[in-house]
Amino acid sequence: MTKQVLTVWAVFRWALILFLFAQVLEAPLVAHFSEPVKPLRVWTGVASWYGSEFQGRQTASGEPYDINAATAASPTLPLGSIVRVVNPKTGKSQVVRINDRGPFVEGRDLDVSYEVAQRLGIAVRGLVRLRFELLEVPPRRATQP
Repeated sequence: MTKQVLTVWAVFRWALILFLFAQVLEAPLVAHFSEPVKPLRVWTGVASWYGSEFQGRQTASGEPYDINAATAASPTLPLGSIVRVVNPKTGKSQVVRINDRGPFVEGRDLDVSYEVAQRLGIAVRGLVRLRFELLEVPPRRATQP
């Protein structure tokens, strides 16, 4: 082969390698936020959890309850709201989506799924005071005239 063909081949390989690695090297930079999401509202309250006896039952949002999903029930937050639930004693947190109504017991602010209770370390206790951080509220739908 001539020197010119080898040079062209070397440039082509270098460009190909650069193109392939550029995507891989950029991905972690995109995946990490520089600033944490600022909550719209923060409060503390009592949470409980609901488990297998509700598995498969229809929630207020219309979807079936799944004990393994990161979901929760709130008597007041709009369905579809995103809330970070934090156990202040352990520092463990879990982001949940509100898909149901409840709890229907006075003094309780949120019912979390069994999976969330496990992740937060509250499944054994049942009732725990937690911190709630409202991160997102779904957009309101326009009403029909």
